[in-house]
Amino acid sequence: MTKTNSGVRLAGIGIFSELSKRELKSVGRLMTELDVKEGATLTKQGEPGREFMIISAGTAKVEIDGQTVAHLASGDFLGELAVISGTPRTATVTATSAMVIEVLNRREFMSLLDESASLGRKVLVGAVKRLQINERTKTN
Repeated sequence: MTKTNSGVRLAGIGIFSELSKRELKSVGRLMTELDVKEGATLTKQGEPGREFMIISAGTAKVEIDGQTVAHLASGDFLGELAVISGTPRTATVTATSAMVIEVLNRREFMSLLDESASLGRKVLVGAVKRLQINERTKTN
């Protein structure tokens, strides 16, 4: 992964759709944009998670216990479960194409949730959906 100098493209990402221009600017200052090569591992199941990521461009696959359970694309986010709970990553996420991702560390992520109730709700809904997928995977 290499850090880029290009601007953060937040306005077109669904999770930020309810934020004002001022809030988007504030979020943009917190985030780090990274270029990711195809095949790179974004998260590894069982390892500590310290970052929340949003996909600006590209695709990735999500695996739990070696089984593909989901595919992610531009506008999707990941890493919120481990960052919120402080528990190990629940899945391995691998880039299936070259990607651009926006990254927040745990402190920045929590600060962002404190600033925006609408963003917090979206992240919470996403986290619950992921927990449901994880539970279904365990019972199959």
